[in-house]
Amino acid sequence: MGAAHREPLDVVWDMETQDPDDFLTLLLLLGHPWVRLKAVTITPGSAAQVGLVRRALSWFDVDIPVGAGNLDHPRSCVSSWHEKAYGAIEPSRQAEPAADVLLRCCDEATTLITGAPLKNLGAAMARGGFRVGRLVAQGGFAGEGVVPPHLQLEKFRGRVTCPTFNLNGDPKAALRALDFEGIGERRFVSKNVCHGVIYGRAMHRALEAVRGDDRSLGLIAQGMEVYLDGKGARPEGADEPGVGKKFHDPLAACCAIDPRVGTWAEVELFREKGEWGSRLCPGSNTWIIVDHDPARFWSVLVHGLDQRGEG
Repeated sequence: MGAAHREPLDVVWDMETQDPDDFLTLLLLLGHPWVRLKAVTITPGSAAQVGLVRRALSWFDVDIPVGAGNLDHPRSCVSSWHEKAYGAIEPSRQAEPAADVLLRCCDEATTLITGAPLKNLGAAMARGGFRVGRLVAQGGFAGEGVVPPHLQLEKFRGRVTCPTFNLNGDPKAALRALDFEGIGERRFVSKNVCHGVIYGRAMHRALEAVRGDDRSLGLIAQGMEVYLDGKGARPEGADEPGVGKKFHDPLAACCAIDPRVGTWAEVELFREKGEWGSRLCPGSNTWIIVDHDPARFWSVLVHGLDQRGEG
């Protein structure tokens, strides 16, 4: 479906910058014709992180609210990859408190996508009056009893629970989000599927082949060229096993843009001894991914440009 034939999805993106895929997701959302990005919030929200996000916004001539969880955080919290891929970062303090941004920019018609610990969401829920139509969170785990055996990745085979970084980054906020009345639908794009979605040389070549002059795809390709070079991935030939980037957050974003990217189970999430799991629970309005459609994921990732140039 071309962009002219669908109403853009209202999105707020909550991110961090310790891992490259959050920033790649920001680039994806900024340039995606099926998305209207309303705001960005950052965990923890250092001046270096704000500067990085502000620079990305400038590349797209976009002026939207930016929220920081802690603008006075003592560390930059930006990985070295960001500077290698996109140049030196000029810090910025041009940000509001993240909770203020979420309270103002989220509503029943908005999708909040989170690729970070849920600290900013926790702060917004604590303030009162927070509402959002849909939460799509990268994190959580679905295993035995939820994922059919033939769909289980070998590394997770037979497991019921597993540690998950984003939900463990603020477990109190994550647990509150599970039963918070101000959140409509909840969808979790968890590691049981994310760990099977890897951007390697083959995907890189495919992206280069379709991106044309698309700004966000060009910037993603630029960053991933640096990442793959750093991992020693060969420029030619088949993908080397294990060489590439697990595409956690871009997968979550694509699932938010088009939920048909994923196969979902309606569940109840739980935490046990520092690990997260899920059990089937019809009627919960909380969903977790158990599989994905690679072709649909790819089409959403590249803005539909693989389909007769539409997008």
